[in-house]
Amino acid sequence: MSEKLTILAIGAHVGDVELASGGVLASHSLKGDHIVTLALTAGERGVPAGQDMKEYRGQKVQEAEQFATMLGGEAVVFDYCDGEVPDTQQIRMEVCDVIRRVKPNIIITHWKNSMHKDHALTHHIVNDARFFASLPTFEREYAAHFAARLYYSENWEDAVDYVPYVYVDFDQAAYDLWIDALSKHWFVTNSKSFKYMDYYKALAVVRGCEARKTYAEAFMVAPETMKVRQTSLW
Repeated sequence: MSEKLTILAIGAHVGDVELASGGVLASHSLKGDHIVTLALTAGERGVPAGQDMKEYRGQKVQEAEQFATMLGGEAVVFDYCDGEVPDTQQIRMEVCDVIRRVKPNIIITHWKNSMHKDHALTHHIVNDARFFASLPTFEREYAAHFAARLYYSENWEDAVDYVPYVYVDFDQAAYDLWIDALSKHWFVTNSKSFKYMDYYKALAVVRGCEARKTYAEAFMVAPETMKVRQTSLW
C-alpha cells in the first residue's frame, strides 16, 4: 500500500486554491490523501452589492469549510482583512505553526508575480514559513517539520512570467467532485467581473490536452529545483 500524503494548499483568499488546484486536490482526496486548505484572508472585499461585508466574511468561511469537507479535509481561515495581508514575522510564524501541526508532504501556494498584492505577498510568506517550520531552533508549540515539495498553482491573477512546468492529470470523478465543491462558492458562479468557473473548467481541459490527458492542472516550481535527474541521456 502506498504512503498516504498530506497536502496543504495555501491561498491569500478563500477560493484561490480551490480554483487553481482544486482538481488535483479532489484527485488526491479520492486516493485517500488528506487535504488541508489555508486562506490568509476570507476574501470578503468581493462582497455582493447590498450585503454586509462582515456577514459575507462568515459566508466565505463556511464556503471554505464546505469545500474542504466535501474532499474529506480541513479548512483554516486566518482573521486578517482582505487586501491587508501584513508583511510581518508574526503571520509567517502563524503559517509555520499550521505547517508544523498539519505536517504536509506537499505545499501548494501562489506564484510570486501577481496583479494582487495579497497573492504576491502570500508567496513570500509561505516560502519563509516553510523554512521556519523546518528548523528545530525555532521553538514553537509543534515540532519542526519540513514539507518536501512546494508547488505554485496557476492563477489567472498571477500570470506574469508563469510558465507551466509540472502537469498533474485527474480523471472524471475528480473533475466532477471539484466542480461540485467549487460551485458552493458564491463568487465562482455569480461574479460579474470575471467568469471564474468557465475559465478554470476550460483551463483544466487545455492543460489536459497539453498533457495528453482528459483534465490536468499545471504547476510551477522554484527555478533552483528545475532539475531532471537521469543516469543517461537515453
